[in-house]
Amino acid sequence: MSHRVRRTLNGLGLGAIHALALLAFIPAIFHWSAVAAAGVLLYLTGGLGIALCFHRTLTHRGLRLRKPLEYGLAILGTLAMQADPIRWVATHRKHHAHADTTDDPHDRHRGFRWAHVAWLCRPNEAFPTESELRRFAPDLFAQRFYRGLRYAQWPLHLSLAIVLFALGGWSWVIWGMFVRLAVSYHATWLVNSAAHSIGYRTFRTRDLSTNCWWVALISWGEGWHNNHHAFPYSARHGFRWFEIDPTWWLVRLLRWVHLADHVRLPSRRALTTTQ
Repeated sequence: MSHRVRRTLNGLGLGAIHALALLAFIPAIFHWSAVAAAGVLLYLTGGLGIALCFHRTLTHRGLRLRKPLEYGLAILGTLAMQADPIRWVATHRKHHAHADTTDDPHDRHRGFRWAHVAWLCRPNEAFPTESELRRFAPDLFAQRFYRGLRYAQWPLHLSLAIVLFALGGWSWVIWGMFVRLAVSYHATWLVNSAAHSIGYRTFRTRDLSTNCWWVALISWGEGWHNNHHAFPYSARHGFRWFEIDPTWWLVRLLRWVHLADHVRLPSRRALTTTQ
């Protein structure tokens, strides 16, 4: 698929999802059960699938999950409709390799709106090519499961929509699919935009990353972004007592019950000498 076609489809798809999410304002569509279903799915697909699995586990290898758990969470991340694991991981690794430069897919120097969403649907020379996907994510390409997920995205989304309709009708579909996706998108995009614009910088990095507390609150701890850019490999993003990091709490729990190991953290010396 060419970049031009992909950008067009991205723009149409994102517009349709946000338009359909507005149907939630119709009184007949509102049911508390649908809101609850959307909230649960938001955490499963965004908190577990994206923040824990796609980002901290697959992209940066900050920890290792037991394979059945890793694969299950990767399916949840795919249901966040932010791309399959290979494309998501390769794009994010390219971002770190060229953060806030012309080779960064969502370079903040091109503006807040560009870093937030425009990079997905406007001409973008830094958008990873097929060869770059293989170069930036060779570890995932080597696994048949992740190659298969590239083709399973739409069947998974359709299956979820059918299940939601069977359980709660159109109310559950609107809230559980479209409202959830719209909220999840902006929570993730704000890490690229707001957390490269607003907040404080604890560490000296060559990019514009910041620690933004309110982004951290809505993104399961991902908003401590300057910390993350200083130590990308770290499974923990909130280093100070007030830097709330729910995903790190979950990592500690998973380690305690022996579902995660090889948890990587910066040393005390690194934390003090990098400031």
